[in-house]
Amino acid sequence: MKKVELLAPAKDKQTAFAAINSGCDAIYIGAQNFGARKKVGNSLEDLKEIVDYAHKFYVKVHVTVNTILKDTELVAAQELIQNLYKIGVDAIIVQDMAIFKLAIEGKLPPIAIHASTQCDNRSLEKVKFFKNIGASRVILARELSLEQIREIGKFAQNNNLEIETFVHGALCVSYSGQCYMSYCIGGRSANRGECAQACRKKYSLIDEKGNIIIKDKYLLSMKDFNASKHLKNLIDANVKSFKIEGRLKDRNYVRNVVAYYRREIDKFADKTSSGKVFLDFEPDVRKSFNRGFTDYFLSERKKCFNFESPKSLGEKLGKIKLVGKNYFEIEWSKNVSSKSLSPQDGLYFNEMGCLVNKTEGNKIFPNKMDGIKTGIEIYRNFDSKFEKQLENSKTKRQIEVKFIYEKGVLKVIDEDENSTELNIDCSEIPKNPEKMKENFITQLQKTGESDFYVTEIKINGELPFLPISKINEIRRNIFSKLMDERLKNYKREIQKPLKYSEFPQKELDYRANIYNNEAKLFYENCGCKICEMAYESGQTKSNPIELMHTKHCIKYALDMCKSPKKLFLIDEKGKKYPLKFDCKNCEMYVLSN
Repeated sequence: MKKVELLAPAKDKQTAFAAINSGCDAIYIGAQNFGARKKVGNSLEDLKEIVDYAHKFYVKVHVTVNTILKDTELVAAQELIQNLYKIGVDAIIVQDMAIFKLAIEGKLPPIAIHASTQCDNRSLEKVKFFKNIGASRVILARELSLEQIREIGKFAQNNNLEIETFVHGALCVSYSGQCYMSYCIGGRSANRGECAQACRKKYSLIDEKGNIIIKDKYLLSMKDFNASKHLKNLIDANVKSFKIEGRLKDRNYVRNVVAYYRREIDKFADKTSSGKVFLDFEPDVRKSFNRGFTDYFLSERKKCFNFESPKSLGEKLGKIKLVGKNYFEIEWSKNVSSKSLSPQDGLYFNEMGCLVNKTEGNKIFPNKMDGIKTGIEIYRNFDSKFEKQLENSKTKRQIEVKFIYEKGVLKVIDEDENSTELNIDCSEIPKNPEKMKENFITQLQKTGESDFYVTEIKINGELPFLPISKINEIRRNIFSKLMDERLKNYKREIQKPLKYSEFPQKELDYRANIYNNEAKLFYENCGCKICEMAYESGQTKSNPIELMHTKHCIKYALDMCKSPKKLFLIDEKGKKYPLKFDCKNCEMYVLSN
C-alpha cells in the first residue's frame, strides 16, 4: 500500500501531544508570530518539547509562517525560521513570497517549505509554478473536485512534488487568501491571522429594488468538511497528506477526529510514522463540534451550506414524536450511535437549544421547553459521557519491539529496524533455569508507560541468574539506548535550492497579497508587473474590491440561477454588499460598495 500522511492541527503543547498519541503522522502548529491563527501562538520552548516528543514516533512537525508580512517584520520572520530549524522543526507553511525570496537568496536554513493554501492553489498552473521554484509541497484549495485533484496529483507524482488536501473541519466560504471581508468591516485581516469570521454572521438578501428575498440568515456559512468517504479516491489521486482543519479546536476534538481518520486511512494506506495507538474510546466525528457535514465539491455541487446556524449541530438523534408538560420523547434515527441521553447533554433544534436534566424511560426532561414541538429534528451537540471519556482518556502510542538474547547479549529491534544491544553479566548460574526464563520474559514485557511494547522475545541458550530489579534496570537501559538510536537515525527532509520561475499571470493586483517590497521583487523576478499592493496596504486603486470570491453561490442555493435580478447582501448593521455572479463557472463575488 501507499504511504500517506495524516496531518493534525494543534493549538498548544497538550493538544499536540493528544494528536500524536491518537495516531497522526504530522502536526501543524503556530509559533508566537506570523501564523494565520494569531490567538494560538506557541513559544520556541514549547515547540522544542513538541518536536522532541513527535520525533520519537517519526511524526513530523510543521510550523505555520503563513501570514503576509510587513517590510519591518521580515528580519524577525527570518530569525524565527532559523530558530525553528535549530529546534528540529520539519517544515514551514508559507504564504508570503518574501520568504521564498529569502530561501532563493540562501538566507534560510534548508527547512522544507510548503506553499500554504493561502497562496490560492486552485489550478494546475499554480501548482506547476511552485514545483518550478522548488517548493517541497503544495497545499491545495478546499474547493477542488476529485477530477481536478487527480489532474494535479498525476503531475505531482511525475514531478516528485507532494500535494496536501484538507479532509475535515471548518470551511472558509471564500477561496483561501482571497477573503478581505473581515479587513473591510473592522480592519482585521484574514491574511494577517486576525479573521473576524464575517462568513458566520447574519445577512439579508435583497434585489435592486430593495425587495427582501431572504431575511436574517447565515447566507455565507458553510457546513463542515468531511471527506472520509473519499479517502481511497484521494489516495489513488496521489494525495500525500490529509489535513484536518482546527488549530483553534480543543484537545478533545483533536483527539477524537485524529483517531477517527487514523482508523479510516489505515483501511487504504500505510502511515508515514511509527507506533501503534492503544485507544480507550470509540472515535465518532459526529459527536464532536460540527455544523453538519458536506464533502463540498469533491464529487458534485450540493447543499454545502447551513443558512440556519453557524453553531454546532452535533449528531442527529431523530425527530420529536411526543411533547408533554415538562418532557418530550424522540423517534430515533436508524444510525444514531446511542438511543439514550445523559444529564447535561446539550441538544439543538431550530436555532435553539437546551440541556438534559434527567431521563425516565423514553421521557427526556430538559432544563427548558422553549421551542420544543412534535415533528422537529433534534441533534445532540454535546455528549457529556463522550466528552468525559475523551477528557479522561489514557490513549497511548507505543513502538513495537522484539528482543533476542544470545550468549550474554540482549538485542532489541524496533519496527523501523533500529536496534541496539546490552552485554549482560553471566557470572552467576540460576538454580532454576526455567523460572529464570519465565521471570526474564515477564519483566521485559512490562513496558508500562514507556514508548515501546513487546511482541516477541527469543532466548537462545541459557540465561544467567538476574534478580527482578536487575532485569527491570536492563529493560529501562536498553529502551533508553534504543530511543537514542531512533532519534539519531531520524531523517529530516532537506529543502532543495529554490529558484525563480515564470509566474502564470503577467499582471498582479491586490489579490496577489503583496504586502512588502521583497515579495514585490520576487514577483517581478518571476516576470510579473505589479499593478497594486495588497488590500491591507491601503494603496489599493481597484474599485470595487472583490471582498470574497466563492465557489458557494447564493443564486444556486436559492434556485435562482436564471433570475436576472441584481442581488445584494445587507449585514446586521445595514451595510450593503453587491453580489456578482460568474454563471459559467458557477462562482460568486461579494463586492465592496
